[in-house]
Amino acid sequence: MKVSVDTQKCIGSGMCVLHTPEVFDQRDDDGVVMLATESPAPELDSSVRESAASCPASAIHLVES
Repeated sequence: MKVSVDTQKCIGSGMCVLHTPEVFDQRDDDGVVMLATESPAPELDSSVRESAASCPASAIHLVES
């Protein structure tokens, strides 16, 4: 799976970080999402999908590989 984020859409809710802190982080100054990795380990797939589904701004995009 490949993960990308649209930082222009992100509203900084932090739901992604709560679900998958191994993949998502937030900038200190404005809370906008940052990726720790674009290619998370397969065992995180379920959690990453949950993060994307819980994003209120639909700013997380997944491409299955």
